[in-house]
Amino acid sequence: MTAFYPGSPPIDSYGNGGFRFAGISHRGSILVLPSGVYKWTPDPAVLKASDFAAILAERDGIDLLLLGMGSVMTRPPRAVAETIAASGMMLDFMTTGAAVSTYNLLHAENRKVAAALIAVEDAA
Repeated sequence: MTAFYPGSPPIDSYGNGGFRFAGISHRGSILVLPSGVYKWTPDPAVLKASDFAAILAERDGIDLLLLGMGSVMTRPPRAVAETIAASGMMLDFMTTGAAVSTYNLLHAENRKVAAALIAVEDAA
């Protein structure tokens, strides 16, 4: 997987089906990892453990994974939660808006945080 932005910038905004960060506008879901920002194309209705392979590959640099589930907070499938827990990372799932805010706060504190963010059409 190739990053389309190296490093982990704060997220400037979200909505309209995408995100803005580091002067870049991206349509679709993203992974924000210590190594960079990546396009992420899971099926939000059917998340699978394999959708998190890039995150698991960087697990030593991540203490907490924030999972933005879209505009409505729903639980991820059990297999996803169990896979993340087995890796030693903590998982916190919430709406995408809450995940963006939490990511930015923890990122500013230089915490070892990553985010998997499902795009939403309208920012709340």
